[in-house]
Amino acid sequence: MRTLDWNLLRAFHMTATAGSLSAAARQTGLTQPTLSRQVSALEAELGIALFDRIGRKLVLTLAGADLLAYSRSMGEAAEAMALAASGRVQEIGGRVSLSATDSYAAYILPDIVARIRAAAPQITIMVVASNALSDLHRREADIAIRHVKPDRPGLVGQHICDTEAHFYASDDWIARNGMPAGPADLARGDLICFEDAAHFADFMKGIGIPVDAADFRLASDSAVAIWEMVRRGLGIGGMLREVADRTPGVRRVAPDLPPIPVPVWLVTHRELEQSPRIRLVQAILAEELSRLPERRPAAGH
Repeated sequence: MRTLDWNLLRAFHMTATAGSLSAAARQTGLTQPTLSRQVSALEAELGIALFDRIGRKLVLTLAGADLLAYSRSMGEAAEAMALAASGRVQEIGGRVSLSATDSYAAYILPDIVARIRAAAPQITIMVVASNALSDLHRREADIAIRHVKPDRPGLVGQHICDTEAHFYASDDWIARNGMPAGPADLARGDLICFEDAAHFADFMKGIGIPVDAADFRLASDSAVAIWEMVRRGLGIGGMLREVADRTPGVRRVAPDLPPIPVPVWLVTHRELEQSPRIRLVQAILAEELSRLPERRPAAGH
């Protein structure tokens, strides 16, 4: 029985799934001429054409499409064996799920995910946008971006940086209502409540803003929804500085009010620490998130 060279099959598989020799070369680290020779060698070995060459494009023939199904199974098996040999504790496949607050998921993570995709296009990223803490023990997420230190056994936390939150209003709201100068002005200034009114009022009082639960006329359990209301001039809302810095048309109010400190933690389960995919994604997250405090506030912020 004829035995096919796995290197030739791999060259075909990577070229077919990547869509071009240039893309396959970037993924494999091989040169385009090497991949082209290997694909041609496989075609010669099998006695069939696997691609139609149309200009610079490669289009699978019917025979090539049939063979791709077999090579895909072989590729997945080879990858699984390589990952098992790398000492991973548990099989994760090609997916890494990231949990973050909805504001981080909407405004901060997209740029970071773009870098992860560029560095590791084979990884599937699932973003879980939730203001509740994901249960990492139950695998609701693989990595969580949190603003509190992990306190459950089995979780590993990395303190990335400390950022801060302030109160903001739109230029339109300020033009209509004036600039709030201090805590008393904020209390009278259409504060938008986040989640439970009683708890939010207690938090506001704790930082010196004299409000009661009955004072709020707008509320939401979504920081993104609150920020959109702020942006549209409906009231004043709290937001992380790095999100506000990316939003035109809003200004920090009550500038003498001390900032609200917000720690940034990366948390995962100890059993996932040896996963190459988890390590790669976590390293990029840590590098990008650590830069947040370095970014200077935009004018008016």
